[in-house]
Amino acid sequence: MSSAAHSEGRSPVPAPPGGHPLRIDPQAARRAGSSGAPSSYGSSDLPVVEETSAGGLVVAEIDGHLHAAVIARRNRAGRLEWCLPKGHLEGVETAEEAAIREITEETGIVGTIHRRLGVIDYWFTGDDRRVHKVVHHFLLEAVGGYLTVEGDPDSEAEDVAWVAFTALPTTLSYPNERRLAAAAFEILQDPQRRWTAPPDAPSWQP
Repeated sequence: MSSAAHSEGRSPVPAPPGGHPLRIDPQAARRAGSSGAPSSYGSSDLPVVEETSAGGLVVAEIDGHLHAAVIARRNRAGRLEWCLPKGHLEGVETAEEAAIREITEETGIVGTIHRRLGVIDYWFTGDDRRVHKVVHHFLLEAVGGYLTVEGDPDSEAEDVAWVAFTALPTTLSYPNERRLAAAAFEILQDPQRRWTAPPDAPSWQP
């Protein structure tokens, strides 16, 4: 796996999405908290914040085998975990536009969207808020660039690598992302559903 230099003094990296596909009613959680029932979702007094992100699998064929570009970043406990590139929507971006931009920033690879893969929906609690996070995932074809994390403006990605689809189940840290990778692999096994480059398309090799 290709490594990127780890800069000193880097701010803590937030945990990547992909833990549990939870759909929890905030009012129900508050009622549970006020009734004295144990709750794993934090204080009922914390404000609820909605966040939307996008990313996915950018895919290239290397030596006859399908690979996806994945990144390593640290969770809140400081442990390095491998996950799919993704990030927040900015301004008036669509989810598709954000996915292309974030994947390019975090992996160095330019991709074009082939199709939607799925949505991961979950909650987590910070020091001063409860966050409802929705992450849109897409399947992209790699069309340019090279592996690097130097373009990540938040310096969250510490490493990036092409990982064969057959190795993704043991590389990706989060079950939901492993399921998305499996769905993408199934799609790419079907010649009628897989993308084909037009005859005059410029060639690109990872």
